Amino acid sequence: MKRSLILLLGLLLFAFACTGQEATSEMTAISLPMGYIPDPQYAPFYVAVEKGYFAEEGIELSFDYSFETDGMALVGANERPFAIVSGDQVILARAQELPVVYVLEWFQRFPIAVVSKSSANIATPQDLAGRSVGLPGFFGASYVGYLGLLEAAGLQPEDVNASDIGFTQVESLLTEKVEAVVGYANNEPVQLSGMGEDVNVIYVADFIDMVANGIITNETVIAENPELVEGFVRATLRGLQDTLADPAAAFAISKEYVEGLEDNRLPVLEASLPLWQAETLGLTTADSWQQAHDVLLESGQLDAPVTDLDAAFTNEFVEKAQP
Repeated sequence: MKRSLILLLGLLLFAFACTGQEATSEMTAISLPMGYIPDPQYAPFYVAVEKGYFAEEGIELSFDYSFETDGMALVGANERPFAIVSGDQVILARAQELPVVYVLEWFQRFPIAVVSKSSANIATPQDLAGRSVGLPGFFGASYVGYLGLLEAAGLQPEDVNASDIGFTQVESLLTEKVEAVVGYANNEPVQLSGMGEDVNVIYVADFIDMVANGIITNETVIAENPELVEGFVRATLRGLQDTLADPAAAFAISKEYVEGLEDNRLPVLEASLPLWQAETLGLTTADSWQQAHDVLLESGQLDAPVTDLDAAFTNEFVEKAQP
């Protein structure tokens, strides 16, 4: 009898151990569309993976460096649960009845800037009148940021000689193909300064507050698996906090995820930090959404106002993820 009881107890303990192992090994595999190539600006995500923050939430995260539009389409069709997307693209997607929802504002400052050689004497937005400006295209966050800057300066698009130069901003500026270029505040100005070029930088965020890059999901995921959204947001915020606290360590981790990453790219990460900082990381504001919406509407990128703009974003999961 005693032997049978011991055997039964042993079997129960074995079953319990096996059950616990299965529970901890059950991971949700997620491929995250990043919208850009491997880059140290993604350090918060690399840190969160490397330190096991996503794993603690039951998430096995991998990175998909496809275009932003691909990520939007995949999340909108519920083929992926999350993507990194600019807020202006969320507004355009909602106008097309894609049920995407923005759940974490990663970039607290709109990251677009106008860069020029100091010798061109373009120091304010008003100085762009009558000047030649190169854009990577008449689409996306760069274009929206450029339009927002013009609007804040009281300029119309026809007041500036804008042209599509593709992603050749640095070369186009150095060869004086154009007098100014539109790019990311943590990219082109850093590259040009690293080359010893003296530049003026006009930051869009200094003149207009528009919602920037962040994490999106969709209405189905929020309704059916809110715990997954909360866990993803919490892991992302932990990676972001650690990166802000120790950029050098975050850059070292990034080398494991960005092939051939050299130390001369550290300034890109350092230039990104002020764009991410906030009193409460991840929160977004209704005012920034409204301003981005109005720029899109006035520029004709929206055919009509988005009537459910407040449904395009939520702070619910950022607030739940706070310690």
